[in-house]
Amino acid sequence: MPQPKSVLVTGAGFSGAVVARALAEAGHLVTVIDARDHVAGNCHTARDPETGVMVHHYGPHIFHTDDAQVWDYVSAHAQMMPYRHQVKARVGGRVYSLPINLHTINQFYGISLSPAEARAFITAQSRGAPVQSFEDQGLRFIGPALYDAFFRGYTRKQWGVDPTRLPASILKRLPLRFTYDDNYFAHSFQGIPRDGYTALVASILKHPRIELQLKTRAEDIDASAYDHHVYTGPLDRYFGHRLGRLSYRSLRFEHERVAAPHQGTAVMNYCDADIPFTRITEHMYFAPWEAAEFTQSVITREYSHSTGADDIPYYPVRLLDDKSLLARYDALARATPGVTFLGRLGSYAYLDMDLAIRRALDVGQHLTQAFARDRSPQVFVHPLCASESAAADPRPVIAAE
Repeated sequence: MPQPKSVLVTGAGFSGAVVARALAEAGHLVTVIDARDHVAGNCHTARDPETGVMVHHYGPHIFHTDDAQVWDYVSAHAQMMPYRHQVKARVGGRVYSLPINLHTINQFYGISLSPAEARAFITAQSRGAPVQSFEDQGLRFIGPALYDAFFRGYTRKQWGVDPTRLPASILKRLPLRFTYDDNYFAHSFQGIPRDGYTALVASILKHPRIELQLKTRAEDIDASAYDHHVYTGPLDRYFGHRLGRLSYRSLRFEHERVAAPHQGTAVMNYCDADIPFTRITEHMYFAPWEAAEFTQSVITREYSHSTGADDIPYYPVRLLDDKSLLARYDALARATPGVTFLGRLGSYAYLDMDLAIRRALDVGQHLTQAFARDRSPQVFVHPLCASESAAADPRPVIAAE
């Protein structure tokens, strides 16, 4: 019988926690480290001590998936509460529904069209120029007026580049509806854990063969002391940025306590370019089963900016220069034995929570099978192909996990 392996997992977010649990259940000894003082990574939630509101500290996270196995997995570790995500957008001092739907169209143009009439109307507004960029796609998708109102300014703020430099595939994943359906997601399973994401991830990590070490960086650990290393941190950081830095967008959050209710919805996007933040989140609405109890609310203004050396990376930019550099890091990673690169940062791809869990489950199974054959494999999800399973660029158009 092969002996249990000792495995180091860097990162206590969903990717690291799920793969750690799979290996621990297979009998291996797993050490999970994270540089922060909490688990769950950017999904971290905690109750505000003054108001009692459950706050999504690094931005809104809504669990949505069509993968029944992944839904069953998270449901085994948390009570998943029904939640229907609705996003509003402020444009020119007025509030509209997103994604763009029949109500948005009628309100924006001050008309009253039927679904068939609206479809014909938008077709007449759209431009049929060849599609190469995000802007080309937007003009063809909804025409110049809606594109300028809802996407041009917001996209500049979100990504820090002109929309003509972004690929068209980003916008192709956003629905355009000729009904009054304003459900942001169309997945079969949608919800939010009653006790928050941090409690959910803590439950995944609760196993006698998992040792958790917080406030511990990968650079502080001798990975060579372990049989295998699963790394979910930034790919370029693992190699000391020796080839250069991959580009990320980072986020700055301004939290404020206000009288409840403040804006009447969980997320309000601010699409005008002259407003510096991208959106305001009112956290109590992520828990509709308790929202009416609060007299004080917590709101968060969100600002997007380029990632500096000391900033937390959130979204991979993945412009042409990044893809060239990424290919070189890819080759370097494939030549590194005994290391599995996993997760949003490890594969340099925007992954929703359900896809991160699915990949971690698959990698955990692969490693378990390899260890059963007494091998220490290297596994690397090719980052240049990371969006193929979603059939679209894996970046959010209007950020909402």
